[in-house]
Amino acid sequence: MFHRLGHFVVKRAWWVIIAWVIASIGLAAFAPKMSASTDESEFLPKHYESIRASVLQEEKFPAEFSPAAILLFERTDGGALTDTDKADMAKVVKGLTDEHIPLVEQVIPPSPQSTSKDGHYAMSMVSIDKTKMQTDEYSDAAKKLRDDGKKLAEGTALKYQVGGQAAMALDQKESSSATDAITMVATVVLIVVIVGVIFRGILVGWLPVLLSLFPMIAASGLIAFVTKLFDLKSSPIASAIQIVVILGVGTDYFLFLMFRYRERLRAGDDRKSAVANGVGRVGEAIASAAGAVTVAFAVLLLSELGMFTALGPALAISVIVTALASLTLTPALLAVIPAKATFWPGRKWMEEPKGARFHKLGNTVGRRPGLIAVVSGGLLVILSLAGLGYQGTFDMAKSMMPKDKESMVVMDSLSKGFSAGAADPTHVFLTTGGGKLDTGALDGFGAKLGQVPGVAGVAPEQKISQDGSTADFTVTLKDAAASNAAIDAVTDLRSTAHSAAPSGTEAVVGGTSSVYKDINLAMTHDYKLVFPVAGLLILLILGLQLRSVVAPWYLMASVGLGFAATLGATTVAFLKIGTEPGLMFMLPIFIYLFVVAIGTDYNILIIARLREEAREGRSPREAAREAVRHAGPTVAAAGFILAASFATFMLAGNVLFAELGFALAIGIVLAAFVMAMFFTPAITALLGKKAWWPGHGAMPDHGPEAIGEREPEPAGRF
Repeated sequence: MFHRLGHFVVKRAWWVIIAWVIASIGLAAFAPKMSASTDESEFLPKHYESIRASVLQEEKFPAEFSPAAILLFERTDGGALTDTDKADMAKVVKGLTDEHIPLVEQVIPPSPQSTSKDGHYAMSMVSIDKTKMQTDEYSDAAKKLRDDGKKLAEGTALKYQVGGQAAMALDQKESSSATDAITMVATVVLIVVIVGVIFRGILVGWLPVLLSLFPMIAASGLIAFVTKLFDLKSSPIASAIQIVVILGVGTDYFLFLMFRYRERLRAGDDRKSAVANGVGRVGEAIASAAGAVTVAFAVLLLSELGMFTALGPALAISVIVTALASLTLTPALLAVIPAKATFWPGRKWMEEPKGARFHKLGNTVGRRPGLIAVVSGGLLVILSLAGLGYQGTFDMAKSMMPKDKESMVVMDSLSKGFSAGAADPTHVFLTTGGGKLDTGALDGFGAKLGQVPGVAGVAPEQKISQDGSTADFTVTLKDAAASNAAIDAVTDLRSTAHSAAPSGTEAVVGGTSSVYKDINLAMTHDYKLVFPVAGLLILLILGLQLRSVVAPWYLMASVGLGFAATLGATTVAFLKIGTEPGLMFMLPIFIYLFVVAIGTDYNILIIARLREEAREGRSPREAAREAVRHAGPTVAAAGFILAASFATFMLAGNVLFAELGFALAIGIVLAAFVMAMFFTPAITALLGKKAWWPGHGAMPDHGPEAIGEREPEPAGRF
């Protein structure tokens, strides 16, 4: 099939190129605009308690003041606020109110209750139209508050800063744009330089980048249509990840084809025949690898978190489009560009290097597969044991932005001057569902809430809904809302509230800490459902590709070890050596996505070459030797580039991307240089023909497509 596809593309190369240009431009021109959500509660299904509490709040307390921004005042010299300072604060608040900033509904002046006990800090709460939360106008309002407030505070002894949800949205928007730019530039530079060095050419270094532009544009358009059609939520981190996925995976598939293309040229094929035969040889590996990655991403539709149900299809579409481009656009372009121009200014690309490193590695794996399996597998097991110290954290705000962003500075200042949970209290709603509440029982209920460990206090007065059916208890926690301690406190608070609710009433707990508690529950659901389903589907793809029952199982086992080892290495780096309180709660999902899915890519490439060598009549150990010699350079180059691409995340300057960058980079290194290069061929050599049972993978293949296409005997160096 892939031989026929290769010949078809080569014969109609210009038509294929024109079709991609038209399709990409058309999708980009007509795609709807997307906006990313920074509200974690939007990613949860409606049956979770925090969401039910939010709905109840909207229904029963529609006019309740809900601060979207916090204006923080302190003296520039760090001293206690004076009467003059308080007068200046009032002027700033009045000035902002008189400006009638779009979307700003109310600016409440600081009060004794909103002044810290030591007198060093004072807060002013700002209400912004909640219906515009996911619009640019919402963050623009925060920017206006920040800029105009600073001007009004000029000439005073006040230091004025803006924090809260709207300010975080503004800072996140700016930080995300910077992250995307850094990721794009760094990844492009890495690909151009590394691919150029590998093939000793200038144009060939730029080809994977230029070829990625078309699937990137086309995929973005398709994603926008799908997101709008199914009303999915988009996460701020999705765009940066999509960039690396398309550039990284696209470069992987480009290398898969380029190494075969160069081999066929060295074997004596003309340019077009070399392209067609290259597609025929690696087409199945690319399609299978893309299928495994796509399945791993698409299964996220089963997630209970909207962040992943949107990210999964987006990345799946990106991989599908990239694979299609790799099997059509890339060979079409190679078919029309003279080989000398592709590899210019290199002059020795047609010469086989002698005594190369992969020749030696292949010999080592072939001679001593048992030792190689024990050493490589042992390394993965040792790192996996380190993962037992994993501890998650849910503070997305702090993790997704640099600590010096103003909203983060305000958050830290609030935790110093007030109870850490004062800026973001928890709400407990007691409701009858329709009838009147017995107000006589409210004080007793509130008193029980105040006795829960981790609760700093309960507001003495409860708000009662207009219809008298619902009461709102404002509960201040001792710890910051996104901390693990606050989430544990909410767990106890829910238990107490549910058991202490008077007969005929129901208690539901809302607020940020409650949202994170439910995210934790949703993640547990995903681990139990998403991982097994994805694993089984990838197993099925491997079985169909290899026509084997045995090989897919140890391939998946090795990838599972790679997942655990990656989590262990990241735990050591950030929790044991570093000082982070925990790894971001979403990190295991991303490790699963990229290490399991893309790690399977490299295993597929190696195992496909192993089967090919076995079909040529080689013994299991000889097949392992030749697979490492021939496919090793491709795996090494692809793995190094993708790992380096993910490592660029660490340049973003925030904890989340530092953890993501390190984890995904080390995971790809383990997948390429430990699993695919050593563990998989060693195990296959030890199992021998049993690895291919019950198929015929080890039987010589002398079909018509194999005639005249025996690979040369290169030593395998770059």
